[in-house]
Amino acid sequence: MPLYLVRHGPAKTRDPRKWPDDRDRPLSAEGRAQTKRAAQGVVSLAPPIDRLVSSPAERAKATAVLLQSSLPDHPAIEYWEELLPGEPAIYVLEKLSRTSRPTQHVVLVGHEPTMGEVVGLSLTGDAVSIVRLSRAGAAAVEFPRRIAPGAGRLLWLVDRDTLGRLAA
Repeated sequence: MPLYLVRHGPAKTRDPRKWPDDRDRPLSAEGRAQTKRAAQGVVSLAPPIDRLVSSPAERAKATAVLLQSSLPDHPAIEYWEELLPGEPAIYVLEKLSRTSRPTQHVVLVGHEPTMGEVVGLSLTGDAVSIVRLSRAGAAAVEFPRRIAPGAGRLLWLVDRDTLGRLAA
């Protein structure tokens, strides 16, 4: 099963007065434009996507919507608390293994360091961030037999600028 991990796009600067709960912080205007191009790049690299899953944080939700609009079939967006900032990577893999079919192509939209830790857990069995996804960057991990820690292999890791060039 291929799994595509996308980090949310560039967001506005943290400001506790505007967004007391950081989960409410939105993408910046420039970040929205960059993320839209990056989303088109992800679509050019990935086969048709069956499931689109996002963190419920505003910047991740906005990234998922931009990705959804770039996908031909516009799959519904699912929101998982497990993808919120600071959640353990193992919870993401466990939920994915419980809710996915082996032939599904799934995109997860989330945050660092969790996205990097999911990649690390998938490849090594340890939830250590062995890669760092740039904002609106993406990675693809394939699980040849089953979704489990250490059972994956990295297919690609691409930053948002490269994804944007692929969209052109």
